[in-house]
Amino acid sequence: MEFPKSQVHTNPLLSFSTFIHQNCLRLGSELSSRFDDTKRLAATLTARLHRQSLPPFASLSQPKQAVAATLSSDFVAKTLAGTAVYTVSNSNNEFVLISDPNGAKSIGLLCFRQEDAEAFLAQVRLRKRELRSAAKVVPITLDQVYMLKVEGIAFRFLPDPVQIKNALEMKAIDIRTGFDGVPVFQSDLLVVRKKNKRYCPVFFQKEDIEKELSKVSRASRGSGVSQHIMVGSLEDVLKKMEMSEKNSGWEDLIFIPPGKNHSQHIQEVAKV
Repeated sequence: MEFPKSQVHTNPLLSFSTFIHQNCLRLGSELSSRFDDTKRLAATLTARLHRQSLPPFASLSQPKQAVAATLSSDFVAKTLAGTAVYTVSNSNNEFVLISDPNGAKSIGLLCFRQEDAEAFLAQVRLRKRELRSAAKVVPITLDQVYMLKVEGIAFRFLPDPVQIKNALEMKAIDIRTGFDGVPVFQSDLLVVRKKNKRYCPVFFQKEDIEKELSKVSRASRGSGVSQHIMVGSLEDVLKKMEMSEKNSGWEDLIFIPPGKNHSQHIQEVAKV
C-alpha cells in the first residue's frame, strides 16, 4: 500500500534553497527532550549522530570482482524511492528544525510514523505561538532526504519503536542498551532476478519481510522465520553502499516501502 498523503499539496523542498540562506527556526534541545518524553521513546529510539559500523548483511559479504567506480549518490538515492517519512514545516514550506544535543547545529527531525510527526507538531505549536496555525506535517520521500543529506543538510531519523523492539529481539540485545539507527531487514530467500539484474530487497518492517517469506518457502513459516532474516541499520547500509564499488553486490539492494509487496515494487522500479 502507499503511505497516506498529507493534505498539504505544496512541497517543502521548493523553498529549501532560500531557507538555507535565511535564519532557521531553532526550537532548542529542551523541545527535543520534551518530545521524547511525551512519546516515551527514550534514548534507544533516537538515532545517534555518531554510529559504529555494524556487520554487513551476510548475503553481501561474498567477495566479487570489482571495478574502480563507486556507486553514485543518484544511484543510491534511487534505491530509496517510494518510501515516505514525515516532518513538520511552517507556512513557507520550510522545515522546522531542532537543536542537536550539544546545540552546535540545527537538524531536521524525520519520523517513520506519521503519528510521531503529529506529536512533534503538537510540541512545536505548544512552544512557538507564531506556528500554532501555520505549522503542519508533511511527507518527504527518502530519496529526496538522501540528496539533501548529500548537499550537507543534517537530519535525524525517529524510527518506528515497534521495529526497534523487533531488531533488539532478533539481535538478542538488552533493550536498555538500545539499537543504533533505523532497523532494516533482509533475507537471501527473497533475492529476485529481472532483466539480467539482481535485486536484493531490504525491508523497513519485520512484519513485511515475514509475510513475503511465508509465500516463498514453507521452511520460513512459523516460529523459525527469524532464522532466515538478517537485521542491520539503514544508516550503516547506506554508508557501506556509498563506499562500495560497482559489482560488489551492494548495488543490488533496493528498499521496499512499508506495507508494499516487494515483487510489485521491484517490477515498478525495473520499468524505469
